[in-house]
Amino acid sequence: MSTTTTDPRLPMRPGTTSATFLIGIAGYLGVNLSPYMISALQDAAELEFLAAGWTVTGVLLLTAVVGLSVAPLCAGPRRHMVARTGLALGLAAFGAAALVPAPAVIIAGLLVGGAGVGCAVAASGAAFAAFRDPDRIAGFNGLANRGVITVVLAVIPAIGIAPISVFGSLALFCLIGLALSRWLPKAPTVGSSAAAGVAEAVPMRRGTASSVSPKSADRRLLAAGLVLLVTFTLWAVGEDSLWAMAGAVGEMQAGLTPAGLGLALSGATAGGLLGSIVLMIIGDRLGRAVPLVVLLLVGGALKAATGFVETPTAFIVVFIAWNTVYALSFMYFVAVAAALSADGRWSGPLLATYLVGSSLTPVIGAAILGALGPEGFTITLGIVSVVLAVPTAAVAALSSRINRSAKAAAAGQGAEDNSTGDESAGTADTRDDDARLASQPTA
Repeated sequence: MSTTTTDPRLPMRPGTTSATFLIGIAGYLGVNLSPYMISALQDAAELEFLAAGWTVTGVLLLTAVVGLSVAPLCAGPRRHMVARTGLALGLAAFGAAALVPAPAVIIAGLLVGGAGVGCAVAASGAAFAAFRDPDRIAGFNGLANRGVITVVLAVIPAIGIAPISVFGSLALFCLIGLALSRWLPKAPTVGSSAAAGVAEAVPMRRGTASSVSPKSADRRLLAAGLVLLVTFTLWAVGEDSLWAMAGAVGEMQAGLTPAGLGLALSGATAGGLLGSIVLMIIGDRLGRAVPLVVLLLVGGALKAATGFVETPTAFIVVFIAWNTVYALSFMYFVAVAAALSADGRWSGPLLATYLVGSSLTPVIGAAILGALGPEGFTITLGIVSVVLAVPTAAVAALSSRINRSAKAAAAGQGAEDNSTGDESAGTADTRDDDARLASQPTA
């Protein structure tokens, strides 16, 4: 009699992927709209530029803190509850900020809404781990995210930067995410299978009869996850510092004009779309450790180069190349976190930790740039990427081994089923997929 496979991950389906992507966009939209939010706060709440900037920083920090706080819940059966609660809160708070022309209501609405969408960030991040191919799902998400954000960033100025357009967009995506939340993938019950996967993924020492014990493997998985979160946060600070200071560095070093900065930012978005398509095509064929290390090293070199170019054209070209590498690196980080555990234990908090670094980069970046100048600033950012490549390689290699051991176990199970003469063994994978999908809400 045959046994069934225990792979808890799902194949990609339109309903589950759309819900995951759009809830994630609702959580991250504030990061992309932060310049517009500052402008709208200046006009509607009558705040000075510095006060408006700190208000938006507070919104992003609340998103990050709440996302980190609820991430453990999103790795269990409360994922849907967390997502819906946060999205409903964001809808009400951002809606009030968009419709009520009172400074106190606007500021309070943004802060409360930022806290609400922190739940969406954690829930969608955890849901990435539910899919069978973390690399391709990260690529598809990058394509969807940048495509939607590009449209939103183009439409809002055409309508006019005002609370109804900026804060209303935040409320609208909370509403869309809330409507799709029923299709968000549920957290699988993996039990100790994650630790078992690590134990199988760690090579046996010569002369031993058994692999690493599940308890020891669980500690190794915990250490790998924590290292990944810290590394990703530091990497985010380095990347977003350059993004935030691009205009200043370009102007001081290469005579970049505002029009040139706009071209650089637009081209960077296109480069991110190209990176998403590349990852969708190659998937995990190259593994994760080698591509991610190469990307970090190349990205570090490109960041350093931005401080030494002397013409606007050269700066724009280097900046676009760097952002393309950045987008690919970001998606590989997400894939690594998703592969470590199918319940989203690490992919959930990963996206929130990014916001911790991202929200502080204008202050950190300005301080480093002021102290070291453009050349010292970009060299420092490049060194950060090179140093972080070492721990990143170790965690990425472990995540790839976990995936390979899971696939090998599934292949071995299929061979065992065939050897027992099970007439339905040829459709075992399909039955498993159907059983897992049956437990998910269907469109």
